[in-house]
Amino acid sequence: MNDTTDQLHAATAIAAHERVQRIFAAQQAAFAQHPCPTADERRQWLKSLKRQIQRYQDQLAHAMSQDFGHRAEAESKMLDLLGSVLEIDHAVSHLRRWMKPSRRSTELLFLSNRVQVRYQPKGVVGVIVPWNFPIYLAAGPLTAALAAGNRVMIKMPEVTPATNAVLKRLLTEVFDENLVAVVGEELTDPDVFTSQPFNHIVFTGSPAVGRIVMRTAAANLTPVTLELGGKSPAVVTRNYPITDAATRITHGKSTNAGQICVSPDYALVPRERVDNFVAGVRSTFQRFYGGRTDGNADYTGVVNARQWQRMQTILDDARAKGARIELCAPASKGEGRQMPLHIVTQLTPDMRLMQEELFGPILPVVPYDTNDDAIAFINAKPRPLALYCFSHSDAERDELLRRTHSGGVAVNDWGWQVVNHDAPFGGIGNSGMGTYHGVEGFRELSHARTVFQRQRFFPIDLFYPPYGGFVQQLVLKFYLRSADPALTHSNKETS
Repeated sequence: MNDTTDQLHAATAIAAHERVQRIFAAQQAAFAQHPCPTADERRQWLKSLKRQIQRYQDQLAHAMSQDFGHRAEAESKMLDLLGSVLEIDHAVSHLRRWMKPSRRSTELLFLSNRVQVRYQPKGVVGVIVPWNFPIYLAAGPLTAALAAGNRVMIKMPEVTPATNAVLKRLLTEVFDENLVAVVGEELTDPDVFTSQPFNHIVFTGSPAVGRIVMRTAAANLTPVTLELGGKSPAVVTRNYPITDAATRITHGKSTNAGQICVSPDYALVPRERVDNFVAGVRSTFQRFYGGRTDGNADYTGVVNARQWQRMQTILDDARAKGARIELCAPASKGEGRQMPLHIVTQLTPDMRLMQEELFGPILPVVPYDTNDDAIAFINAKPRPLALYCFSHSDAERDELLRRTHSGGVAVNDWGWQVVNHDAPFGGIGNSGMGTYHGVEGFRELSHARTVFQRQRFFPIDLFYPPYGGFVQQLVLKFYLRSADPALTHSNKETS
């Protein structure tokens, strides 16, 4: 029986591998036949994608709940589906303007000639999707890629089979595989996907896996956009109401059970206000979810047993090293893995929860004494994907933003910078490279092709050999001025 099962798995893996290669070759061939789709074609693709998401919204929400053990339908629709539709609408509205060639200025030397930048489709784009927002983080890069005129292959996560099946069905109804194709959990070796010679890869996931993707893509010199994560801080200043800050940070930490790349990872709170902040977080969580998570229709479960165990291990490590851990609701006992928010204080640097991205309902609260201390704490860690500043002081906010780095920022709230699609979304350093959303996403997945056009009677031959003519000497004298005589003398002596 085991031999038969192993043989079946092996056959499935081989078939998936062959399908990836076949689809990639078909998309390459289709792109070669039609390398620059019109604005009308691209807009029609995007409108079809939007229509399908709207049609399948109930099936998608149900499938995501299946994959998570439980996920609130409203949460799936607001975050995964509404976000996707907003991004598509923005691209449809602005696409014609994005596609127009951009006029650039020539150097004074080449006055009367013309320079422009034309945005050209790259070809076949590979999109690797994480499990935490499987539709939004598939539809976002897909929208940017289609707007830029590319063909797209999507690799869905292995832990969301129900969602993968619905997405595959809704896309197949409106797109040929030589334009948009989906592979999912049947592809057991992700290197099979990333090793294809794509013209660009968009990966969303952890820094550790991002390094592997980048290394594999390098074999084909494939450019990559990496949307990673990191320990995104939320800084509460002394002039900001502590109860309001606690409410907004609790929302960021409990939405999708904290399984969000831009969720606040930890809170930096003035030392004398930590107790009030902890009380505010606890009361907010109980107000949101009625003091319980098991069986709560509004609270999302941890995606699988492996992630659940990872968080328990992190908490056990903190507890063993002296941390104080406070649950905001009774511990979960149900099969839905609906883990309540855990507030952790009395922290030490050697605890795993102070070193790793948490990606779950665990909130370390770090006390600080001065703003300089808070900034130094942030800067001692790798650059995060997001930073949250709670302050009513312009000077205080500007100083924090000037002295720190992060992929994006929200002031006096969390996360909403991501769903404003006229602005780029991306990381920096350990939290990623490259951007998508808005015009930046269009340009990320386009080749910016510079076109110089010489006017017919422009005397370019004045720059030809033999060198030393009057015009050449005049140009060099004007731009380079005079050489340093001492250096010139030194060169002669050396020679």
